[in-house]
Amino acid sequence: MIRKQFILDLVNELIVDNFAGGGGASTGIELAGGRHVDIAINHNLQALAMHQANHPQTLHIPEDVFAVDPQTVTKGRPVGLAWFSPDCKHFSKAKGGKPCDKRIRGLAWVMLHWVNEVRPRVCMLENVEEFQTWCPLTRQGAPRKWRKGWFFRCFVGALRRRGYAVEFRELRACDYGAPTIRKRLFLIARCDGRPIVWPAATHGAPDSDGVRSGRLARKFHTRGEDRARILLKLLV
Repeated sequence: MIRKQFILDLVNELIVDNFAGGGGASTGIELAGGRHVDIAINHNLQALAMHQANHPQTLHIPEDVFAVDPQTVTKGRPVGLAWFSPDCKHFSKAKGGKPCDKRIRGLAWVMLHWVNEVRPRVCMLENVEEFQTWCPLTRQGAPRKWRKGWFFRCFVGALRRRGYAVEFRELRACDYGAPTIRKRLFLIARCDGRPIVWPAATHGAPDSDGVRSGRLARKFHTRGEDRARILLKLLV
């Protein structure tokens, strides 16, 4: 939680954090938007308890994301931002050649559920870069290589058919001052007619022209993960 004092509920649009973990994404949203996340959803009670400790002003819903009725939890209020960070271990390189779980790999479809039910003004999804290879699986649970990316293209197409402008990019948090070299995929979908603006890098390699000229700060080259830093740049 960024602010300890009570925040009056004066904003009409809601902010929803699906797959809420410890609260890093919600912290980034709060840093960028100046207000707390209204609703956090996760079936994992331990993860949600940690999120609640970090964001006590948020309404926490301990349910499977597909079991939640968006219209019920939002109580008719419009959703300004719906954030999604579905389980990525069945796409990540770290998973190796192990069989995949169709149900877990399909968690991202919940974004379409929210779009159909309450039509958030902006939807954002964050995942590993391999998420772009999302495709059908064989009977053995392995990705069908010849259909690589088919589900991902269907997913993006479904959003666009519903009137959303969709863009996605691979970003590294170290380019924005965070100590990580991991690359993450960020997808933004919005239906309010406003442009999608991607942030310019603020940090660069020590030997880069940008750093030498003073235009960029030196980036860190340690491992780790800081979604909040990228979120701050994406949402401002």
